[in-house]
Amino acid sequence: MADLDETPEVTEEVFNVEGEALEEVAEEEVGAAEADASAKEELLIGALSEVQDKTLEEIRLPADTVAEVQATWNIYLSTASSRDAAGEAIFAAIFDSAPSIQNLFKTPRAVMAMRFMGGLNNIVVAMHSPGALKIIVETLGFQHLDLEVTVMRVVIFRDAIVDLLEMELGPRFTSMARSGWQSILNYVGGAYIYVRREYAGRLKIIASSWATANKKATDVEEIEREGDAGEGGEVAEGNEVAEGNDNNNSSNNNNNNKVGDVKAGAKSGAMASGEKSSRVNSMIVPTTFNEMFMFNRAVMGFGGSLWMHEILESFDNMVTNVASSYRLQEECDTLSLRIAKYKGTVNLTEFRAVMLASLRSLVPKDWSSAHEVAWTWLWENVEQMLKSIMGKPQVQEKALERFAMSLTEDSQKYLRSEVYKRFFANAPTGQDYFKQSTTRLFFIAGQVFEMTLEMYRDPRKMVEDISALGLRHVGYGIPTEFFAPYVSGAVEVVRSMTTDEDAEDGFRWSLSLVSRILVRTINEGSTIVMKAINTNSAKQLQKAVSCAPRGKRAMWVLNISVGAQSISPFYWAIESGSMESARAMIADLLTFRADRDNYYYGYDTLFDRHPDVVRRLCADAQALLPGLLDGLIWRSRLTQGGKRRVNFFIKHLVQDADGNFSEALSWMVAAGDPKIMCHPVVELFSDCIWSGLANRYFLLGKSWFLLTLVIFIISQSVLQHLNEGDQTQSTRNGILALRLFIYLGSLGQLMRVQIKCCVNDVRRGKWAMVGGVLRIPEYLMEWKSAVSFVLMLVLMFMLAEEPIIWCLAHYDGDASAASGLHALDAASSDLASSSGEASSSDAAPAAGHRLLSGAAAAASAAASGVVNHDADLFTQHCVEGDVNVQAYAVGSMIGMLLYWSLIIDLTVFSTRISAFVLVCGRTISELGLFILAILFLIIAFSSAISCLNHHNPDFSGIPKGMLSLAEVTLGMYPSEEFGVMQETPIVLGIVCVYVVLSMIFLGNLLVAQLNGAYQSVYADMVGSARLNRGSIIIESMGMVSARSWSRWLAGLKLDERMEFNEGDVGLAGGIQLLENGNANPTNVDMIVRFGGSTSPAMQWPEEEGGDNDSDKFERLEKVILRATKKMGGKRGSKSGGSSSMGQSKSQ
Repeated sequence: MADLDETPEVTEEVFNVEGEALEEVAEEEVGAAEADASAKEELLIGALSEVQDKTLEEIRLPADTVAEVQATWNIYLSTASSRDAAGEAIFAAIFDSAPSIQNLFKTPRAVMAMRFMGGLNNIVVAMHSPGALKIIVETLGFQHLDLEVTVMRVVIFRDAIVDLLEMELGPRFTSMARSGWQSILNYVGGAYIYVRREYAGRLKIIASSWATANKKATDVEEIEREGDAGEGGEVAEGNEVAEGNDNNNSSNNNNNNKVGDVKAGAKSGAMASGEKSSRVNSMIVPTTFNEMFMFNRAVMGFGGSLWMHEILESFDNMVTNVASSYRLQEECDTLSLRIAKYKGTVNLTEFRAVMLASLRSLVPKDWSSAHEVAWTWLWENVEQMLKSIMGKPQVQEKALERFAMSLTEDSQKYLRSEVYKRFFANAPTGQDYFKQSTTRLFFIAGQVFEMTLEMYRDPRKMVEDISALGLRHVGYGIPTEFFAPYVSGAVEVVRSMTTDEDAEDGFRWSLSLVSRILVRTINEGSTIVMKAINTNSAKQLQKAVSCAPRGKRAMWVLNISVGAQSISPFYWAIESGSMESARAMIADLLTFRADRDNYYYGYDTLFDRHPDVVRRLCADAQALLPGLLDGLIWRSRLTQGGKRRVNFFIKHLVQDADGNFSEALSWMVAAGDPKIMCHPVVELFSDCIWSGLANRYFLLGKSWFLLTLVIFIISQSVLQHLNEGDQTQSTRNGILALRLFIYLGSLGQLMRVQIKCCVNDVRRGKWAMVGGVLRIPEYLMEWKSAVSFVLMLVLMFMLAEEPIIWCLAHYDGDASAASGLHALDAASSDLASSSGEASSSDAAPAAGHRLLSGAAAAASAAASGVVNHDADLFTQHCVEGDVNVQAYAVGSMIGMLLYWSLIIDLTVFSTRISAFVLVCGRTISELGLFILAILFLIIAFSSAISCLNHHNPDFSGIPKGMLSLAEVTLGMYPSEEFGVMQETPIVLGIVCVYVVLSMIFLGNLLVAQLNGAYQSVYADMVGSARLNRGSIIIESMGMVSARSWSRWLAGLKLDERMEFNEGDVGLAGGIQLLENGNANPTNVDMIVRFGGSTSPAMQWPEEEGGDNDSDKFERLEKVILRATKKMGGKRGSKSGGSSSMGQSKSQ
């Protein structure tokens, strides 16, 4: 019993002890809960008085505090001369505040200032939205994982920014604004520390294992370098975020749907038969994640889940952008739209299983539980985002289509106009950027509505189109803050026009996605180079490019990539008319720079990125082409033996990327600028091509025409007059053979070429108007084509009038000369009888007369009887032949002149002769005007003289008067006829007036016109001759065989590096020549050489003389003003001096 009595006492004592312990524990838990609640309350309601790095929750500052912070920020921006100046002031304040943190700033000053400006602006704008603010701060924290952010450093940053604002704003920076700025900066700094502590390890594991899985060795090395830099507390950002060239370059290049790796398949135990095993054994072993994923998907029985292709296509983007919440959400949104097109069931858990199995196979050595946790955490986030959207796109798309179909013309007009009314009400400053006409703004609003629908219908295409649109907006310099009020205004308008919540939600969600893609693209593409282009200042452009590492300097001005889209700052400068910036880009690209190890010259980079740069400059910016060509020349400042080394870098002007003949010469010829053709670079490479290849093929092509000309001359001008009147059969045979060659060879070829060119122009719709009335094929506007066409018509006319053809009908091979001999005998007998009668003295006079008559008759009979044309084969003498020969002879004369005119091309062998011919062609128009004026005077004066009552036979009628006046003009009028003309003084007076007008006035005027025309043409006549040679080179290169081209190109040795000076082996891609030392004297080394580090990641040191005195004084003035304001405190800020941002407070 005693024992029983003691038991309750012990038990009660134990219970009492345990109860007290439980009470203590409960009290501790309540205290901790109260502490957490107070901390959360401080985060959610009040202002942060110190850096909070234990949690990362949403912060809700009082509305008046948020308004005060945003107001001070806007005032600060308005007092700055530009946003860049404001960012540089913030950077300078932070950089100068503590020397201990200066080693954190490895990125160039201008780039860092732009980042500060963008980050702070996004934070301040989003302060009224706690959720959006948290995402922004979290994303920034992920971007600073490699920085050793501490509470002390956060305080230094915070105080530097707050002090700057207080110094710049003075009394306008109130205590509430100060408290708000301190709170928000404490929140941001604490978020950086929290994110680095909680997520840095996971993100590094994901990045390194993903690089290993895809065999990206360079990525692994970069991650390891970043890790080492993070441990040392230094910035490893470099320049990759600065320009956005390499950010989010997220095109998936490894999407090869291969199946492989027999070992993984055997381990999975999924082989159902030996047939399957043998089939798999014959497949390619997977080496990348995509290949391994496709293999494991088939092995694990998910081959029918075709929706996995869509996720796999976006998975690389998700992994590489896991540190950016906005970017990850955007990828999940667009992915959900593509998955919505899939008709089957989507089980996202299946993808995780295949994903982990594939990663385990590809990263077998390093895989651990930490990898499992990191990748599971990533997929859980992705799966959560996808599940929140799945099922909605189908419903929203149909609802939005119904709403679009219900819109009438009036309602569409209302929607477009109301959008801008509400947008301008939400963001009044937006009116300064939307300056287009109302119809243009309505068109933009309509396109925006169409984009929301197309995003549902074809999301893949729309993402690419929106990215391209965003890159174009980079050049417009539109602030991204306007996208949110525009979206809000558009959603409000749609809400007022429909009661369908699905249509409203679909429009809001789609338009929000479009705006997010645009904002991201603009932010990633907005580089300091693009901002410098918008100012069209060469000085600003040079400052921007000077921030680039030497190895990427050329690409900074040639390429900005965002996803699969890219834009060229250089081309954008040309399109936007920023010619000063474009000229500065060309000068910077084609500047020779060197350190001890490498030469840097943007020639190859420029032509690799823009193979058509010559065409673009010829079409849109010819003023920049001389600068480009000047940059392709290097001249030594040293001379040896009176000679100077000159390197001409002409590789990309001679050959294209595939090794074929470059189109650069054809683009320059099409531009038609004689001065460009006289540039030393163009002269060199065109002469090389001409002398090395084109001249031989040109002469070979002209050999047929030369042969045709020689044959035409022999047939029409030589044999035609050989033994005229008594041509032998061999002569007639020769004439026929040569003329057949002309008609078949020359005329046939001309017809083939003309028909081909005509058909091509007709098919392509290329027509040209002559005199505004007649429409002809465009090829006939070239003089050579037109002359060839006329020559074809002339030869066809000659063929139709050919006397030999017409006389063939009269040929009689059996005919003889008997009739002619009988006539001759009869005439001889008559002549003999007449002579006998003449011997009688009584009949001497009559007999003499008969003798002469008989002799004449005999001679006539002999002449008409000896040549029997009907008996001659291929004769030209017959009734029809004698009629046609006159017209045929005229046609032959015209054809001869046309043949000779077409041979003028041969003057291309001599530039001097070719220039003279071109000058003659340019000035002949003046002669034509003179002849037209003379013809007018001849007709006018001859018709006037015909009205007079005179008896001068030379002017009796208009035709005779015209002939006489023409003879007077040409000096062919007989001088004795002027004496006859004196009998009619009025005729003589009118003729004298004509002589004064025609020979004195118009003659001297012709001389003056020819002189003026020659002076204007003379400066460009060599260039015009080279333009003509260039066009002939282009035509001739079409006949060059690939083998001849390759052999000639190899002889140039363009791939061998050339020496600059003796022993200084430089760059390849050109030809070295020696020129006279006094031709282009210079004492400046064209290669800018630098000492120090030779790392391609380093920037070039500041060049001597790079900053002028005004820049130095401006920086000195800023430093002095900043120092005086700090010493003077608020009193100093109240004064009216200039601020540290270079703008007067009084302004």
